[in-house]
Amino acid sequence: MNLMAMLTPALSLALVAALCLAGWRMIRGPSFVDRFIAIDMLTAIAVGFAALTTVATGRGVFLDIALGLALINFVATAAFSVFLERKRRDR
Repeated sequence: MNLMAMLTPALSLALVAALCLAGWRMIRGPSFVDRFIAIDMLTAIAVGFAALTTVATGRGVFLDIALGLALINFVATAAFSVFLERKRRDR
């Protein structure tokens, strides 16, 4: 049994724990910004799951999915930061 086969369940559990915590923050977040950061974190966790699936299965398609999610996440975060900056300037 190789090292990655032994680490995959532990890494999956760590990602599930992070998924639960970020989901909780998204539901309970006191502000809109907290909720958006939780969604950002959920997307990053999805990238982690796709990367872990790539390593576990050896299929490169999942790495393409991870890259696509990461790019969408980056653009969404940049757009949200521009939105917050404009909102701050209007005050």
